[in-house]
Amino acid sequence: MSTPSRGSLLVLCAVAAVGRAQPPAPRVTELPSAASALLQAVHAVNAQVVWASGHKGTVVRSRDGGRSWERLETPAGDSLEFRDIHAVHADTAWILSAGSGPKSRIYRTTNGGATWRLQFLNADTAAFYDCFSFGSSTTGVAYGDASPQRTNILRTEDAGRTWKLLAPTAVPAPLPGEGAFAASGLCVVHGDANTVYIATGSPGARIFRSRDGGRRWTTENTPFARGISAGLSGLSFADAQRGIAVAGDMSRLRTDSAQSVVGITTDSGRTWSMRSRPPRPGALAGVTWVPGAGPGAAVAVGFGGAFYTLDEGRSWTTITTDVTTGVSAVGRQVWIGGANGKLWRVDF
Repeated sequence: MSTPSRGSLLVLCAVAAVGRAQPPAPRVTELPSAASALLQAVHAVNAQVVWASGHKGTVVRSRDGGRSWERLETPAGDSLEFRDIHAVHADTAWILSAGSGPKSRIYRTTNGGATWRLQFLNADTAAFYDCFSFGSSTTGVAYGDASPQRTNILRTEDAGRTWKLLAPTAVPAPLPGEGAFAASGLCVVHGDANTVYIATGSPGARIFRSRDGGRRWTTENTPFARGISAGLSGLSFADAQRGIAVAGDMSRLRTDSAQSVVGITTDSGRTWSMRSRPPRPGALAGVTWVPGAGPGAAVAVGFGGAFYTLDEGRSWTTITTDVTTGVSAVGRQVWIGGANGKLWRVDF
Protein backbone atom coordinates (compact mmCIF):
# COMPACT_ATOMS: atom_id res chain seq x y z
CA MET A 1 0.00 0.00 0.00
CA SER A 2 1.48 3.35 -1.00
CA THR A 3 1.92 6.11 1.58
CA PRO A 4 -0.11 9.30 0.93
CA SER A 5 1.97 12.34 0.10
CA ARG A 6 2.05 15.34 2.42
CA GLY A 7 -0.06 17.32 -0.08
CA SER A 8 -2.67 14.55 -0.22
CA LEU A 9 -2.87 14.46 3.55
CA LEU A 10 -3.45 18.20 3.67
CA VAL A 11 -6.28 17.91 1.15
CA LEU A 12 -7.84 15.03 3.09
CA CYS A 13 -7.63 16.99 6.34
CA ALA A 14 -9.19 20.02 4.72
CA VAL A 15 -12.06 17.95 3.35
CA ALA A 16 -12.61 16.35 6.74
CA ALA A 17 -12.59 19.75 8.43
CA VAL A 18 -15.16 21.06 5.99
CA GLY A 19 -17.33 18.03 6.66
CA ARG A 20 -17.09 18.53 10.41
CA ALA A 21 -17.93 22.23 10.04
CA GLN A 22 -21.35 21.55 8.54
CA PRO A 23 -23.96 22.40 11.21
CA PRO A 24 -26.54 19.75 12.01
CA ALA A 25 -30.02 20.10 10.56
CA PRO A 26 -32.42 21.88 12.90
CA ARG A 27 -34.87 19.78 14.87
CA VAL A 28 -38.49 20.29 13.77
CA THR A 29 -41.33 19.56 16.20
CA GLU A 30 -45.01 19.78 15.32
CA LEU A 31 -46.68 21.18 18.42
CA PRO A 32 -50.06 20.51 19.99
CA SER A 33 -52.58 23.20 19.12
CA ALA A 34 -55.63 24.78 20.70
CA ALA A 35 -56.80 26.22 17.37
CA SER A 36 -58.30 25.05 14.08
CA ALA A 37 -58.17 28.24 11.97
CA LEU A 38 -55.23 29.71 10.04
CA LEU A 39 -52.68 31.12 12.49
CA GLN A 40 -51.46 34.10 10.51
CA ALA A 41 -49.09 35.78 12.98
CA VAL A 42 -46.74 34.56 15.72
CA HIS A 43 -44.76 36.53 18.29
CA ALA A 44 -42.22 34.87 20.59
CA VAL A 45 -41.43 36.99 23.65
CA ASN A 46 -38.77 34.61 24.95
CA ALA A 47 -38.00 30.89 24.94
CA GLN A 48 -41.10 30.15 27.02
CA VAL A 49 -43.78 32.72 26.15
CA VAL A 50 -45.20 32.62 22.62
CA TRP A 51 -48.42 34.15 21.27
CA ALA A 52 -50.17 33.48 17.95
CA SER A 53 -53.27 34.87 16.27
CA GLY A 54 -55.34 34.30 13.18
CA HIS A 55 -58.70 33.82 11.57
CA LYS A 56 -62.06 33.24 13.30
CA GLY A 57 -61.05 35.47 16.22
CA THR A 58 -58.24 33.10 17.22
CA VAL A 59 -55.57 33.97 19.79
CA VAL A 60 -53.48 31.28 21.49
CA ARG A 61 -50.64 31.48 24.00
CA SER A 62 -47.97 29.14 25.30
CA ARG A 63 -46.09 29.67 28.54
CA ASP A 64 -43.91 26.57 28.33
CA GLY A 65 -42.01 26.93 25.07
CA GLY A 66 -44.80 25.55 22.91
CA ARG A 67 -45.36 22.25 24.73
CA SER A 68 -48.94 23.32 25.48
CA TRP A 69 -51.23 26.08 24.21
CA GLU A 70 -54.33 27.77 25.57
CA ARG A 71 -57.07 29.34 23.44
CA LEU A 72 -57.95 32.83 24.70
CA GLU A 73 -61.36 34.46 24.39
CA THR A 74 -61.31 37.50 22.10
CA PRO A 75 -63.73 40.32 21.28
CA ALA A 76 -66.39 39.95 18.58
CA GLY A 77 -66.40 36.16 18.69
CA ASP A 78 -65.12 34.56 15.49
CA SER A 79 -65.97 37.47 13.18
CA LEU A 80 -62.50 39.07 13.10
CA GLU A 81 -59.22 38.00 11.52
CA PHE A 82 -56.35 38.83 13.87
CA ARG A 83 -53.54 39.01 11.33
CA ASP A 84 -50.92 40.52 13.64
CA ILE A 85 -49.96 40.16 17.27
CA HIS A 86 -47.30 41.74 19.48
CA ALA A 87 -46.61 40.81 23.11
CA VAL A 88 -44.24 42.09 25.78
CA HIS A 89 -44.72 39.23 28.26
CA ALA A 90 -47.22 36.55 29.25
CA ASP A 91 -49.85 39.07 30.35
CA THR A 92 -49.62 42.02 27.94
CA ALA A 93 -50.23 41.83 24.21
CA TRP A 94 -51.83 43.71 21.32
CA ILE A 95 -53.79 42.14 18.46
CA LEU A 96 -54.64 43.76 15.14
CA SER A 97 -57.64 42.65 13.10
CA ALA A 98 -57.46 43.32 9.38
CA GLY A 99 -60.37 44.23 7.17
CA SER A 100 -62.18 47.08 5.47
CA GLY A 101 -63.49 49.94 7.58
CA PRO A 102 -64.45 48.98 11.16
CA LYS A 103 -63.09 45.44 10.81
CA SER A 104 -59.62 46.98 11.21
CA ARG A 105 -59.11 47.25 14.96
CA ILE A 106 -56.43 47.14 17.66
CA TYR A 107 -57.04 45.57 21.07
CA ARG A 108 -54.80 45.25 24.11
CA THR A 109 -54.82 42.90 27.07
CA THR A 110 -52.87 43.34 30.31
CA ASN A 111 -54.23 40.25 32.07
CA GLY A 112 -53.23 37.44 29.78
CA GLY A 113 -56.27 37.64 27.54
CA ALA A 114 -58.93 37.53 30.26
CA THR A 115 -60.19 40.87 28.95
CA TRP A 116 -59.35 43.06 25.95
CA ARG A 117 -59.64 46.82 25.59
CA LEU A 118 -60.46 48.31 22.18
CA GLN A 119 -57.79 50.91 21.39
CA PHE A 120 -58.44 51.69 17.73
CA LEU A 121 -61.48 51.32 15.48
CA ASN A 122 -60.99 52.29 11.85
CA ALA A 123 -63.59 54.83 10.77
CA ASP A 124 -62.27 55.20 7.20
CA THR A 125 -64.24 52.82 4.98
CA ALA A 126 -61.52 53.08 2.33
CA ALA A 127 -58.71 52.03 4.70
CA PHE A 128 -57.62 48.46 5.52
CA TYR A 129 -54.96 48.03 8.23
CA ASP A 130 -52.43 45.25 7.70
CA CYS A 131 -49.64 45.10 10.30
CA PHE A 132 -48.13 46.83 13.31
CA SER A 133 -44.89 46.77 15.29
CA PHE A 134 -43.68 48.11 18.63
CA GLY A 135 -40.20 49.48 19.29
CA SER A 136 -40.83 49.52 23.04
CA SER A 137 -43.66 48.74 25.43
CA THR A 138 -45.17 52.15 24.70
CA THR A 139 -44.26 53.20 21.14
CA GLY A 140 -45.74 51.52 18.08
CA VAL A 141 -46.58 51.98 14.41
CA ALA A 142 -49.39 50.51 12.29
CA TYR A 143 -49.77 50.60 8.50
CA GLY A 144 -52.87 50.41 6.36
CA ASP A 145 -53.60 50.33 2.65
CA ALA A 146 -53.75 53.79 1.11
CA SER A 147 -57.04 55.63 1.05
CA PRO A 148 -57.63 57.86 -1.99
CA GLN A 149 -54.55 60.07 -2.24
CA ARG A 150 -53.15 59.44 1.25
CA THR A 151 -50.91 56.90 3.02
CA ASN A 152 -52.28 55.57 6.31
CA ILE A 153 -49.73 55.23 9.11
CA LEU A 154 -50.79 55.25 12.77
CA ARG A 155 -48.48 55.94 15.68
CA THR A 156 -48.77 55.61 19.46
CA GLU A 157 -46.54 56.79 22.30
CA ASP A 158 -48.74 55.63 25.18
CA ALA A 159 -48.97 51.86 24.70
CA GLY A 160 -51.90 52.28 22.33
CA ARG A 161 -54.25 54.24 24.54
CA THR A 162 -54.26 56.72 21.68
CA TRP A 163 -53.34 56.08 18.05
CA LYS A 164 -52.74 59.13 15.86
CA LEU A 165 -52.97 59.10 12.07
CA LEU A 166 -49.90 60.85 10.69
CA ALA A 167 -50.47 63.90 8.52
CA PRO A 168 -50.02 63.50 4.75
CA THR A 169 -46.96 65.75 4.92
CA ALA A 170 -45.21 63.29 7.29
CA VAL A 171 -45.71 60.16 5.16
CA PRO A 172 -44.83 59.12 1.60
CA ALA A 173 -47.35 59.92 -1.11
CA PRO A 174 -48.96 56.64 -2.15
CA LEU A 175 -48.75 54.96 -5.50
CA PRO A 176 -52.19 54.35 -7.03
CA GLY A 177 -53.79 51.52 -5.11
CA GLU A 178 -50.76 51.01 -2.88
CA GLY A 179 -51.09 48.72 0.09
CA ALA A 180 -49.47 45.90 2.03
CA PHE A 181 -50.21 42.21 2.36
CA ALA A 182 -51.66 41.27 5.74
CA ALA A 183 -50.05 37.87 5.29
CA SER A 184 -47.81 37.33 8.31
CA GLY A 185 -47.86 40.46 10.48
CA LEU A 186 -44.38 41.26 9.19
CA CYS A 187 -45.06 44.11 6.78
CA VAL A 188 -44.12 46.50 9.64
CA VAL A 189 -40.99 45.72 11.68
CA HIS A 190 -38.44 47.50 13.85
CA GLY A 191 -34.69 47.29 13.27
CA ASP A 192 -34.12 48.95 16.65
CA ALA A 193 -36.19 51.10 18.98
CA ASN A 194 -36.18 54.05 16.56
CA THR A 195 -35.75 52.48 13.13
CA VAL A 196 -38.99 51.22 11.58
CA TYR A 197 -39.61 49.61 8.20
CA ILE A 198 -42.79 49.12 6.19
CA ALA A 199 -42.95 46.71 3.24
CA THR A 200 -45.58 47.51 0.65
CA GLY A 201 -47.06 44.92 -1.63
CA SER A 202 -48.76 45.89 -4.85
CA PRO A 203 -48.16 47.69 -7.05
CA GLY A 204 -44.64 48.93 -6.25
CA ALA A 205 -42.94 46.66 -3.65
CA ARG A 206 -41.55 49.75 -1.92
CA ILE A 207 -39.83 50.11 1.45
CA PHE A 208 -40.80 52.93 3.82
CA ARG A 209 -38.18 53.77 6.46
CA SER A 210 -38.30 55.91 9.60
CA ARG A 211 -35.33 56.69 11.83
CA ASP A 212 -37.27 58.63 14.49
CA GLY A 213 -39.70 56.03 15.75
CA GLY A 214 -42.23 56.53 13.00
CA ARG A 215 -42.67 60.32 13.01
CA ARG A 216 -41.24 60.92 9.51
CA TRP A 217 -40.67 58.57 6.59
CA THR A 218 -38.63 58.13 3.44
CA THR A 219 -39.07 55.61 0.62
CA GLU A 220 -36.86 53.22 -1.31
CA ASN A 221 -37.65 51.35 -4.51
CA THR A 222 -36.68 47.68 -4.53
CA PRO A 223 -35.90 45.01 -7.15
CA PHE A 224 -38.53 42.58 -5.82
CA ALA A 225 -41.36 41.07 -7.86
CA ARG A 226 -44.25 43.47 -8.21
CA GLY A 227 -47.58 43.77 -9.94
CA ILE A 228 -51.32 44.11 -9.50
CA SER A 229 -51.30 41.48 -6.76
CA ALA A 230 -47.56 41.02 -6.18
CA GLY A 231 -45.01 42.73 -3.96
CA LEU A 232 -43.21 42.53 -0.64
CA SER A 233 -44.89 40.47 2.05
CA GLY A 234 -42.51 40.25 5.01
CA LEU A 235 -39.37 41.72 6.55
CA SER A 236 -36.90 40.93 9.31
CA PHE A 237 -34.08 43.21 10.49
CA ALA A 238 -31.27 42.05 12.74
CA ASP A 239 -30.44 45.70 13.44
CA ALA A 240 -31.02 49.06 11.78
CA GLN A 241 -28.99 48.06 8.70
CA ARG A 242 -29.14 44.34 8.02
CA GLY A 243 -32.40 42.92 6.77
CA ILE A 244 -34.00 40.11 4.81
CA ALA A 245 -37.23 40.43 2.84
CA VAL A 246 -39.59 38.14 0.96
CA ALA A 247 -42.26 38.78 -1.65
CA GLY A 248 -45.02 36.95 -3.46
CA ASP A 249 -47.87 37.08 -5.92
CA MET A 250 -51.00 36.76 -3.81
CA SER A 251 -53.13 35.85 -6.82
CA ARG A 252 -51.04 32.68 -7.13
CA LEU A 253 -50.85 31.56 -3.50
CA ARG A 254 -49.91 27.93 -4.22
CA THR A 255 -48.32 28.31 -7.66
CA ASP A 256 -46.20 31.48 -7.55
CA SER A 257 -42.75 30.77 -8.99
CA ALA A 258 -41.34 34.30 -9.42
CA GLN A 259 -37.59 34.49 -8.84
CA SER A 260 -37.19 37.99 -7.37
CA VAL A 261 -38.78 37.11 -4.03
CA VAL A 262 -35.87 36.89 -1.54
CA GLY A 263 -33.32 39.63 -0.87
CA ILE A 264 -30.72 40.80 1.64
CA THR A 265 -29.82 44.38 2.53
CA THR A 266 -26.93 45.69 4.61
CA ASP A 267 -27.68 49.40 4.15
CA SER A 268 -31.19 49.87 5.56
CA GLY A 269 -32.97 48.87 2.38
CA ARG A 270 -31.21 51.23 -0.04
CA THR A 271 -29.81 48.31 -2.04
CA TRP A 272 -30.66 44.62 -2.15
CA SER A 273 -28.74 41.47 -3.08
CA MET A 274 -31.26 39.05 -4.53
CA ARG A 275 -31.14 35.41 -3.46
CA SER A 276 -32.62 32.14 -4.71
CA ARG A 277 -36.23 31.38 -3.92
CA PRO A 278 -37.09 28.32 -1.78
CA PRO A 279 -37.49 25.03 -3.66
CA ARG A 280 -41.29 24.85 -3.78
CA PRO A 281 -43.81 27.07 -5.61
CA GLY A 282 -46.07 29.31 -3.58
CA ALA A 283 -46.23 32.93 -2.48
CA LEU A 284 -43.95 33.74 0.44
CA ALA A 285 -45.69 35.34 3.41
CA GLY A 286 -43.01 36.11 6.01
CA VAL A 287 -39.43 35.68 7.14
CA THR A 288 -37.28 35.93 10.24
CA TRP A 289 -33.60 35.92 11.04
CA VAL A 290 -32.64 33.30 13.63
CA PRO A 291 -30.35 35.41 15.83
CA GLY A 292 -28.74 32.60 17.81
CA ALA A 293 -28.02 30.31 14.87
CA GLY A 294 -25.41 32.40 13.07
CA PRO A 295 -25.51 35.46 10.81
CA GLY A 296 -26.82 33.55 7.77
CA ALA A 297 -29.67 31.67 9.42
CA ALA A 298 -33.25 32.56 8.53
CA VAL A 299 -36.66 30.92 8.13
CA ALA A 300 -39.15 31.85 5.41
CA VAL A 301 -42.81 30.82 5.42
CA GLY A 302 -45.45 30.81 2.74
CA PHE A 303 -48.23 29.02 0.95
CA GLY A 304 -45.85 26.39 -0.44
CA GLY A 305 -44.38 25.53 2.96
CA ALA A 306 -41.69 26.67 5.38
CA PHE A 307 -37.95 26.70 4.64
CA TYR A 308 -34.66 27.44 6.36
CA THR A 309 -31.35 28.80 5.13
CA LEU A 310 -27.96 28.90 6.81
CA ASP A 311 -26.26 31.00 4.13
CA GLU A 312 -28.40 34.14 3.79
CA GLY A 313 -30.77 32.64 1.26
CA ARG A 314 -28.23 31.21 -1.18
CA SER A 315 -29.76 27.78 -0.52
CA TRP A 316 -32.92 26.59 1.22
CA THR A 317 -34.12 23.38 2.88
CA THR A 318 -37.79 22.49 3.33
CA ILE A 319 -39.17 22.32 6.88
CA THR A 320 -42.77 21.45 5.97
CA THR A 321 -44.91 21.53 2.84
CA ASP A 322 -47.99 22.70 4.77
CA VAL A 323 -49.31 26.24 4.36
CA THR A 324 -47.45 28.48 6.83
CA THR A 325 -47.74 32.23 7.42
CA GLY A 326 -46.71 33.27 10.94
CA VAL A 327 -43.10 33.07 12.07
CA SER A 328 -41.04 34.43 14.96
CA ALA A 329 -37.60 33.65 16.41
CA VAL A 330 -35.82 34.02 19.74
CA GLY A 331 -32.25 32.82 20.18
CA ARG A 332 -31.90 29.51 18.35
CA GLN A 333 -35.64 28.72 18.30
CA VAL A 334 -38.26 29.53 15.70
CA TRP A 335 -42.03 29.18 16.02
CA ILE A 336 -44.23 28.81 12.94
CA GLY A 337 -48.01 29.05 12.57
CA GLY A 338 -50.06 27.81 9.67
CA ALA A 339 -53.31 26.46 8.28
CA ASN A 340 -55.76 24.48 10.41
CA GLY A 341 -54.23 25.83 13.61
CA LYS A 342 -50.95 23.97 13.12
CA LEU A 343 -47.84 25.10 14.99
CA TRP A 344 -44.18 24.07 14.77
CA ARG A 345 -41.01 24.78 16.74
CA VAL A 346 -37.67 24.63 14.94
CA ASP A 347 -34.57 24.27 17.14
CA PHE A 348 -31.26 25.20 15.48
